[in-house]
Amino acid sequence: MQKLKDLIVKYYEQLSYLFFGGLATLLNFVILNIFQAAFGLDFAAGVGNVLNNAICILFAYWTNRTFVFRSKSRGAAAWQEFTKFVGCRIFTAVVDQLIMWGGVSVLGPMIAFVSPQLWANIVKLFSQVVVIVSNYVFSKILIFTKKAP
Repeated sequence: MQKLKDLIVKYYEQLSYLFFGGLATLLNFVILNIFQAAFGLDFAAGVGNVLNNAICILFAYWTNRTFVFRSKSRGAAAWQEFTKFVGCRIFTAVVDQLIMWGGVSVLGPMIAFVSPQLWANIVKLFSQVVVIVSNYVFSKILIFTKKAP
Protein backbone atom coordinates (compact mmCIF):
# COMPACT_ATOMS: atom_id res chain seq x y z
CA MET A 1 0.00 0.00 0.00
CA GLN A 2 2.86 2.37 0.78
CA LYS A 3 4.38 1.77 -2.67
CA LEU A 4 1.09 2.79 -4.28
CA LYS A 5 0.96 5.91 -2.11
CA ASP A 6 4.56 6.77 -3.04
CA LEU A 7 3.76 6.36 -6.75
CA ILE A 8 0.72 8.62 -6.43
CA VAL A 9 2.79 11.28 -4.66
CA LYS A 10 5.62 10.96 -7.19
CA TYR A 11 3.30 11.19 -10.21
CA TYR A 12 0.62 13.43 -8.68
CA GLU A 13 0.90 16.07 -11.38
CA GLN A 14 0.56 13.64 -14.28
CA LEU A 15 -2.22 11.64 -12.61
CA SER A 16 -4.20 14.73 -11.64
CA TYR A 17 -3.70 16.17 -15.14
CA LEU A 18 -5.10 12.96 -16.63
CA PHE A 19 -8.02 12.99 -14.17
CA PHE A 20 -8.98 16.63 -14.69
CA GLY A 21 -8.16 16.41 -18.40
CA GLY A 22 -10.55 13.46 -18.49
CA LEU A 23 -13.24 15.59 -16.83
CA ALA A 24 -12.63 18.41 -19.33
CA THR A 25 -12.84 15.89 -22.18
CA LEU A 26 -16.07 14.47 -20.75
CA LEU A 27 -17.46 18.00 -20.52
CA ASN A 28 -16.39 18.57 -24.14
CA PHE A 29 -18.25 15.45 -25.30
CA VAL A 30 -21.35 16.29 -23.26
CA ILE A 31 -21.52 19.76 -24.77
CA LEU A 32 -20.87 18.38 -28.28
CA ASN A 33 -23.76 15.95 -27.95
CA ILE A 34 -26.12 18.50 -26.38
CA PHE A 35 -25.40 20.86 -29.27
CA GLN A 36 -25.91 18.03 -31.80
CA ALA A 37 -29.26 17.13 -30.26
CA ALA A 38 -30.46 20.71 -29.90
CA PHE A 39 -29.06 22.42 -33.01
CA GLY A 40 -27.79 19.74 -35.38
CA LEU A 41 -24.42 18.40 -36.44
CA ASP A 42 -23.34 21.42 -38.51
CA PHE A 43 -23.78 23.77 -35.55
CA ALA A 44 -22.16 21.36 -33.09
CA ALA A 45 -19.07 20.93 -35.29
CA GLY A 46 -18.89 24.64 -36.17
CA VAL A 47 -19.99 27.54 -33.97
CA GLY A 48 -20.97 25.14 -31.20
CA ASN A 49 -17.44 23.74 -31.12
CA VAL A 50 -16.07 27.26 -30.61
CA LEU A 51 -18.46 27.82 -27.68
CA ASN A 52 -17.64 24.34 -26.39
CA ASN A 53 -13.93 25.15 -26.41
CA ALA A 54 -14.47 28.46 -24.57
CA ILE A 55 -16.37 26.72 -21.77
CA CYS A 56 -13.80 23.93 -21.52
CA ILE A 57 -10.87 26.39 -21.50
CA LEU A 58 -12.28 28.16 -18.44
CA PHE A 59 -12.95 24.85 -16.69
CA ALA A 60 -9.45 23.58 -17.54
CA TYR A 61 -7.75 26.77 -16.31
CA TRP A 62 -9.47 26.54 -12.95
CA THR A 63 -8.68 22.84 -12.47
CA ASN A 64 -5.09 23.09 -13.76
CA ARG A 65 -4.29 26.14 -11.65
CA THR A 66 -5.99 24.85 -8.51
CA PHE A 67 -5.47 21.10 -8.49
CA VAL A 68 -2.86 20.02 -11.04
CA PHE A 69 -0.06 22.55 -10.95
CA ARG A 70 -1.13 24.16 -7.63
CA SER A 71 -0.19 27.62 -8.77
CA LYS A 72 0.39 30.22 -6.08
CA SER A 73 0.69 33.14 -8.51
CA ARG A 74 -1.17 36.29 -7.52
CA GLY A 75 -1.81 39.67 -9.07
CA ALA A 76 0.06 40.46 -12.29
CA ALA A 77 1.78 37.05 -12.28
CA ALA A 78 -1.59 35.28 -12.10
CA TRP A 79 -2.95 37.45 -14.91
CA GLN A 80 0.12 36.61 -17.04
CA GLU A 81 -0.39 32.93 -16.28
CA PHE A 82 -4.05 33.18 -17.31
CA THR A 83 -3.28 34.99 -20.58
CA LYS A 84 -0.60 32.43 -21.49
CA PHE A 85 -3.01 29.62 -20.67
CA VAL A 86 -5.81 31.11 -22.76
CA GLY A 87 -3.39 31.86 -25.63
CA CYS A 88 -2.11 28.29 -25.72
CA ARG A 89 -5.63 26.92 -25.40
CA ILE A 90 -6.86 29.12 -28.23
CA PHE A 91 -4.08 27.64 -30.36
CA THR A 92 -5.14 24.07 -29.49
CA ALA A 93 -8.80 25.07 -29.93
CA VAL A 94 -7.93 26.11 -33.49
CA VAL A 95 -6.24 22.72 -33.96
CA ASP A 96 -9.40 21.07 -32.57
CA GLN A 97 -11.58 23.14 -34.90
CA LEU A 98 -9.48 22.18 -37.92
CA ILE A 99 -9.61 18.49 -36.98
CA MET A 100 -13.39 18.69 -36.43
CA TRP A 101 -13.93 20.52 -39.72
CA GLY A 102 -11.71 18.15 -41.67
CA GLY A 103 -13.08 15.05 -40.00
CA VAL A 104 -16.78 15.94 -39.97
CA SER A 105 -17.25 18.23 -42.98
CA VAL A 106 -14.62 16.89 -45.38
CA LEU A 107 -14.24 13.20 -44.47
CA GLY A 108 -17.65 12.70 -42.85
CA PRO A 109 -19.67 12.50 -46.07
CA MET A 110 -17.31 9.77 -47.34
CA ILE A 111 -17.72 7.63 -44.20
CA ALA A 112 -20.69 5.33 -44.74
CA PHE A 113 -20.08 2.67 -42.09
CA VAL A 114 -21.15 4.76 -39.06
CA SER A 115 -23.79 7.41 -38.41
CA PRO A 116 -22.72 11.04 -38.81
CA GLN A 117 -23.27 11.64 -35.07
CA LEU A 118 -21.07 8.69 -34.09
CA TRP A 119 -18.44 9.78 -36.61
CA ALA A 120 -18.40 13.27 -35.05
CA ASN A 121 -17.70 11.64 -31.67
CA ILE A 122 -14.89 9.52 -33.14
CA VAL A 123 -13.32 12.61 -34.72
CA LYS A 124 -13.70 14.50 -31.41
CA LEU A 125 -11.97 11.65 -29.55
CA PHE A 126 -9.00 11.79 -31.93
CA SER A 127 -8.91 15.57 -31.63
CA GLN A 128 -8.99 15.42 -27.84
CA VAL A 129 -5.95 13.12 -27.71
CA VAL A 130 -3.98 15.61 -29.80
CA VAL A 131 -5.25 18.54 -27.73
CA ILE A 132 -4.64 16.97 -24.30
CA VAL A 133 -1.05 16.04 -25.06
CA SER A 134 -0.35 19.48 -26.56
CA ASN A 135 -1.98 21.28 -23.63
CA TYR A 136 0.05 19.35 -21.06
CA VAL A 137 3.29 20.24 -22.82
CA PHE A 138 2.28 23.92 -23.03
CA SER A 139 1.16 23.98 -19.38
CA LYS A 140 4.31 22.32 -18.12
CA ILE A 141 6.81 24.29 -20.21
CA LEU A 142 5.20 27.72 -20.76
CA ILE A 143 2.42 28.40 -18.28
CA PHE A 144 2.69 26.86 -14.81
CA THR A 145 6.44 27.09 -14.42
CA LYS A 146 7.86 26.72 -10.95
CA LYS A 147 9.93 29.73 -9.98
CA ALA A 148 12.96 29.25 -7.76
CA PRO A 149 12.41 30.83 -4.29
